[in-house]
Amino acid sequence: MPDKIRRLKSYEFPLAVEWAAIEGWNPGHADAEVFYNTDTEGFWGAFDKQGLAAVISAVQYSSDFGFVGFYICRPDRRGSGLGYRLWQTVLEDSVLKTIGLDGVIDQQDNYRKSGFEFAHRNVRYGGVVTANVDTPDDLFTLAVDDIAIVDAFEQSCNLFPESRIEFLRGWIGNEKHTALALKGPKGLRGYGVIRPCQEGHKVGPLFAENATDAKTLFAALLQSRKDQSGKVYLDVPEPNQAAVDLAKAHQMTPEFETARMYKGDSPKLDLGMVFGISSFELG
Repeated sequence: MPDKIRRLKSYEFPLAVEWAAIEGWNPGHADAEVFYNTDTEGFWGAFDKQGLAAVISAVQYSSDFGFVGFYICRPDRRGSGLGYRLWQTVLEDSVLKTIGLDGVIDQQDNYRKSGFEFAHRNVRYGGVVTANVDTPDDLFTLAVDDIAIVDAFEQSCNLFPESRIEFLRGWIGNEKHTALALKGPKGLRGYGVIRPCQEGHKVGPLFAENATDAKTLFAALLQSRKDQSGKVYLDVPEPNQAAVDLAKAHQMTPEFETARMYKGDSPKLDLGMVFGISSFELG
């Protein structure tokens, strides 16, 4: 049977998440469901006689912006050219003005050949972290009904290139996640999400107007965990020194890094408010 490339069906995508776990990406317990529902047309696979052989996601948030992730080839097909053929099939004819990705550092040159340019480094910090905080009066738990407020906050503060209602619906609304926010004059002045993963918990996004609010949100999210003993991970954009300082203040150490790259116009994001990105897979 010749290799075939097509969009993945919902029941096929969890295998891609399993591969991500094997690669050490430490996916969240609900990532498969949330990610797939963000753009059901955005996940692709290459199939051979053994089944799924390579995967890639190209989630489209609007007619102008998309994000690439989950680019994994089955070990026995690596070096065969199949992965690159999948990449070309999905991305070569894209009409999006801007496509982003978080790639491993040693693949930068390959991505650059496809038109992607380096924007900044993201560094994953990890550690066994505890924190105590007196809950401020303006801290509250986000629910699905708050999605429009969250989206408006992200867009007005230039925290994400496009509106991402479907992603937020799953990210904030999932029962396995905890989402907390601080009230502000325009609705919010910061919010964050913590989710259980294959190992420990990840915090992301963590958006705040200043380091004090980021610290408050981070501590409150840590306290919300049912299991306080496991490791916590925070993916920090390196240009935000206050975010780096927050991680280091909690004795977290660098464990992994990516190169944030864009093809097309690089979005003008306020990285000074980004203390933790949402995910390496969907931006």
